[in-house]
Amino acid sequence: MADHAGEHESVVESVMEKINDKLHDHDSSSSDSEDDKEKISPVDAVKAKIYRLFGRERPVHKVLGGGKPADIFLWRDKKITAGVLGFATSLWVLFELLEYHLLTLVCHILILALAVLFLWSNASTFINKSPPQIPDVILPEDIVLGVAAALRIEINKALEIFREIASGRELKKFLTVIAGLWVLSILGNCWNFLTLFYICFVLLHTVPVLYEKFEDQIDTFAEKAEAEIKKQYAIFNVKVLSKIPRGPLKDKKFL
Repeated sequence: MADHAGEHESVVESVMEKINDKLHDHDSSSSDSEDDKEKISPVDAVKAKIYRLFGRERPVHKVLGGGKPADIFLWRDKKITAGVLGFATSLWVLFELLEYHLLTLVCHILILALAVLFLWSNASTFINKSPPQIPDVILPEDIVLGVAAALRIEINKALEIFREIASGRELKKFLTVIAGLWVLSILGNCWNFLTLFYICFVLLHTVPVLYEKFEDQIDTFAEKAEAEIKKQYAIFNVKVLSKIPRGPLKDKKFL
């Protein structure tokens, strides 16, 4: 009986040791997982607290679409970007400063190109040289349909936004659009369309690269500016906007 009791106690002790070992392993694994969470969570918390302009979550290169256009905007290929800006500047100088007209320029270019090709084709028989190989230029149907589909989508979006604003339901969006159109009208009164387009083109090739270079400082300033704008808008909403009668509520539910 004593031997049987001793064996029973030894079995119980071995089982208890295994249970303790498993509990110890579980505690250690759980503590390790908690340590990993503690290691990851501060980084995630810091990333979550970082303010990005317009709620941006991707790099500037990805926001601009990536690929070659984004490389040009961000001066990744300085020769191509400088060439594009130089070509745009030459066109602006030609049309704006020298007061050259687009239709006149197109006609002169076509006259020169046709005259050179015509004389070259006829003179090739006398100088024993092959005539110029003029390629067959055919506009692909899929490209035209793709451009038309993209324009249709953008026009439909613009019409939908116009309908929402005109319905009187989005007061904030209405005021934003009115302010934007008013600013555009002032700019249009100061410059003509070509100069305004050239200014936007230059800004498109300078602002993104400057923002990418100083994004931390700009985002910090933008965060403070946005907080101040929200504060002033809240005051304006309480004092003015809340007293303006609005249109019918959309999707009004009755219990």
